[in-house]
Amino acid sequence: MKTFPLYYVFFLLFTLGTTRQLMAQPPGDSFVIGDLLPNAPELAARGSQGVGVRTITLTHQAQVDVLHTKDGKHPLYDRPLTLEIWYPARIPANKPTLVTYKSVLGRSNDPKRPLIPFTFSGRAARDAEPDLSAGAYPLVIVSHGYPGSRLLLTYLTENLASKGYVVVAIDHTESTYSDLAGFPSTLLNRSLDDLYVLNEIARLGAKTSQSFLSGLVDANNTALIGYSMGGYGALNAAGAGYSPQATKLFGQMIGGSTALDVRSMGSPSFKTSLDSRIKAVVAFAPWGMERSVWDATGLAGLTLPTLFVAGSQDDVSGYEKGIKAIYDGVVNADRYLLTYVNARHNVAPNPPPMASLLPGVSADEYMHYAEPAWNEHRINNINQHFVTAFLGIYLKKIDYAKYLTLPETDATGPWTGFKARMSVGLEMRHAKP
Repeated sequence: MKTFPLYYVFFLLFTLGTTRQLMAQPPGDSFVIGDLLPNAPELAARGSQGVGVRTITLTHQAQVDVLHTKDGKHPLYDRPLTLEIWYPARIPANKPTLVTYKSVLGRSNDPKRPLIPFTFSGRAARDAEPDLSAGAYPLVIVSHGYPGSRLLLTYLTENLASKGYVVVAIDHTESTYSDLAGFPSTLLNRSLDDLYVLNEIARLGAKTSQSFLSGLVDANNTALIGYSMGGYGALNAAGAGYSPQATKLFGQMIGGSTALDVRSMGSPSFKTSLDSRIKAVVAFAPWGMERSVWDATGLAGLTLPTLFVAGSQDDVSGYEKGIKAIYDGVVNADRYLLTYVNARHNVAPNPPPMASLLPGVSADEYMHYAEPAWNEHRINNINQHFVTAFLGIYLKKIDYAKYLTLPETDATGPWTGFKARMSVGLEMRHAKP
């Protein structure tokens, strides 16, 4: 574990203090990830419900271990998945509503980027009593990038919980900062993890369950949110079967393996795996199209309402031949494409951690989170606004259409829900089946 001299601590305290002044927060109320900037759009504000948060661990038994072979075959292994769950909660007046999250910078498999623990704050109460007064809440499953963690989008997960959703973020085994392993595991397991977690949360939410989720979650009304490789998996779980080219490339990566075939469009087992409880998808910068992961047939398999979010200069997933090509190709889905003009790939995560600014820390840790042409807090607020509108329409049947039915740019005036001059640099596309 890396330690830092005392002057690093003073550097952090100075930076935090400066950040508080710049954000012009009321006395005694430091700026927390997900809080509103003065130019935040209308639906970015938190909802009226208190937010609780808990951590649980599940084990997906007898899964294919694509990173190993035995006698020419992949062995099976039990796959642990740590989940962070945010939910509407009853918060006593005297209970703190700040939570401390623990994460790491770096890569477990890269000596040049050692793991560096850090903490950051959120607006939730650890292990708070669930609020069952409104009945069961829609379920939102969140999948991080490669590498990433279940805490990568806390600005959004907390915000949605405050608006009456149960939000479950997955630590995808072999794909987090702490346990990063071969890419084939991520290619195979993302959609499988999503579907397994859906089944398990439904089980834990049953009224006969002894879980804190009992009676709290309506898994029959579920959305998937994925970022980068999380978007890759979410689209597949929702119906976009992988192409023959994708399974061929997967086999070339690991000695002719056919393990990914089960997630291809031509597989009978893929079609039977599609789950009618999933009602909508949010895909931030989904990876794969530039690698021929999908063809026209596979993209046509996605029929669910989908919100794509992209940077026009994405150099990881690609834009014209990447994310926008997916948007154009899912011809059977009611879909939207929100584009941050001149943004690159980091249109989804929390802002860069303060620890990434410490002297001696690789600049890559800052750039893993940061956008070169956009303020990350600003992106967070805009994402809160549009995801609220999208899920409000498709999971809660709220009439938020005016926030999504927009001209492609704001050339004729600010978009609905935005302050004057504050929708510049954004584009919105919408296409129906």
